[in-house]
Amino acid sequence: MAINRYKLVSRHNPEITRFDPFSPLTVGNGEIAYSADVTGLQTFPEIYEEGIPLCTQSQWGWHTTPAAGEKESYKEHSLQMEMHKTLTRNVGYATEEQGQEVPFHWLRQNPHRLHLGRIGLDIIKEDGSPATPGDIIQPCQRLDMWKGILKSSFFVEGQKVNTIVCCHPKRDILAFQLESELIKNNRMSVKISLPYGSADKSAADWNKDNRHYTNIAQHQSGYAKLTHILDKDSYHIRIAASNGTDFLRTGRNSFSVKATCQTAKLEIVFSFSPHMQSDELPTFDETSRACEEHWEKYWMNGGMIEFQGSTDVRANELERRVVLSQYLMAVQCSGSLPPQETGLTFNSWYGKFHLEMHWWHGVHFPLWGRTELFEKSMWWYHSILPEAKKRALFQGYKGARWPKMVSQEGVDSPSQIGPLLIWQQPHPIYYAELLYRSHPTRSTLENYKDIVFETADFMASYAEYDCEQKRYVLGPSLIPAQENHAPQDTLNPTFELEYWFFGLNIANEWRKRLNLGLEPEWQKVAEGLAPLPVKDGVYLAHENCPDTFEKYNHDHPSMLGALGILPGKKVNSEIMLNTLEAVFQKWNMDEVWGWDFPMMAMTSARLGKPEMAVEALLYPAAKNEYLPNGHNKQADRKDLPVYLPGNGGLLTAIAMMAAGWEGCDDELPGFPKDGSWRVTWEGLHPAL
Repeated sequence: MAINRYKLVSRHNPEITRFDPFSPLTVGNGEIAYSADVTGLQTFPEIYEEGIPLCTQSQWGWHTTPAAGEKESYKEHSLQMEMHKTLTRNVGYATEEQGQEVPFHWLRQNPHRLHLGRIGLDIIKEDGSPATPGDIIQPCQRLDMWKGILKSSFFVEGQKVNTIVCCHPKRDILAFQLESELIKNNRMSVKISLPYGSADKSAADWNKDNRHYTNIAQHQSGYAKLTHILDKDSYHIRIAASNGTDFLRTGRNSFSVKATCQTAKLEIVFSFSPHMQSDELPTFDETSRACEEHWEKYWMNGGMIEFQGSTDVRANELERRVVLSQYLMAVQCSGSLPPQETGLTFNSWYGKFHLEMHWWHGVHFPLWGRTELFEKSMWWYHSILPEAKKRALFQGYKGARWPKMVSQEGVDSPSQIGPLLIWQQPHPIYYAELLYRSHPTRSTLENYKDIVFETADFMASYAEYDCEQKRYVLGPSLIPAQENHAPQDTLNPTFELEYWFFGLNIANEWRKRLNLGLEPEWQKVAEGLAPLPVKDGVYLAHENCPDTFEKYNHDHPSMLGALGILPGKKVNSEIMLNTLEAVFQKWNMDEVWGWDFPMMAMTSARLGKPEMAVEALLYPAAKNEYLPNGHNKQADRKDLPVYLPGNGGLLTAIAMMAAGWEGCDDELPGFPKDGSWRVTWEGLHPAL
């Protein structure tokens, strides 16, 4: 029976009826996003600062703070590298902070993603004083996910206010419609404030007005063109309002749009761009129509799953999380760059994105029949390939070494952990294979072969041959996905060994498809890799970690990813089942991360344990909470009330639990067969 997609999506539309610092709602298109308070605009941002800040962010909006002193900037090579001993030699990494703190932290924090501007309501009470949050009565806000439209209403001193906000699906344009007698009485207008850049969570510094300036390039009735200049960075804003409005400067970097005639309705369109533009702006009606058409097409195409009719009391909550996650990933993670872990909501790690997390942000798109949304960011790997090859060569390796924490330029950020991580390295091979499964053509192979082959070249040269034990090893020095291990002690982490085996074999499969023949070095390393480390019948975090389930039973239980994230060709299923059960019994679940629960679910499904898969997805842990707006909150961490890898991981796990994986013949392999779950799905695809 076909799913009634409209009813499914609509019954989970979030509704907010109070100021909640953890429940702002967002409109966006993957390239730009705008988060609003319960008024529908960014009217009272101070309430949200300690929760989820109200920002306007884009893929292109970045700012670089000038370096201290006479320097304009620092370069990665200006740092003194710390030498880390491997099996056979020393390799330099940007992990040394002591003695070079200034350039170290400048490089981490710059460039940082920018809050493009606060757009809020300016409401004046009858006595002439500004309205406060306490004056907002009976707020009612609803995000119509089927249309991508945010509607809000409330009262101020008995006067009703209605607001509608939406985002153009193909342009960096936000459109607002306001309706109230307060507009006619000159007691409500729209205020626009532009901040200085900041590496902080809110991506804005409102206390440095003299460090930046907004120039009015053009101004006429109902229209203005602005250029915002911050140090050596700048961007442009165009504002088009309905007839009978005026645009006023209220400060060095602040402005107001208000009605000049007796009207109770105000419509405003804001266009943001890194370059000066002169094309005609759409009206509010044109923008909202385009938005509605786009979102209906999004929901009607691709995968869908429904749990209605299930008797398990957890089914409705899981369905809510799945629907809201689909909306959030389209808004936050479907753009032209790999997303930061908080998407386009606010800054985490200065707005930079973590390449090991791109898997969690994007792999679900092909599994849900929306490959094109993931492929939008794959060009970026081509763009930084020269930088990745330069990094590998500097360290004495072949091929391309992909960075960890980066901005759009692809320059790796210094860190005591990041440069030593390696589990992001095989990711592009995994992505390319997923894209090939979606489009098995010669064109796909030609498009991504350089990325696949250069990645494999690095992987083969990174593995070192242990002459004594006649095997290829990973480490030391490296930090595994479970980051609480010392690099000098880490040898042969379970997940990374399995990923190396997977990546090198897939790369050779690509050579066969292109009639190039096997690359013998890749094959030799893959076949000669050390076995996955085992002790007492369970897989270890790595070979030198005998107390995995005692001292190191927190952070990511990454050994599970060897059969979960990956097909697990080197894995013994009995040992992995013992490992999974030990994680459930002994792991500190309050100290894992949002994507760990989907990973546990994927491992459970592959092991034929659907009850454990469902339990993992809905495990009652602090970092597995999903807020009313659908975001995966990471306990009480103030820097991560939003964690999109959890949402993306959830969608990946659900696809696997319903549609299975390559070689799986079981129907609904991740859901219990006791009749408590009624699962209807369509348009999902098997995982690798």
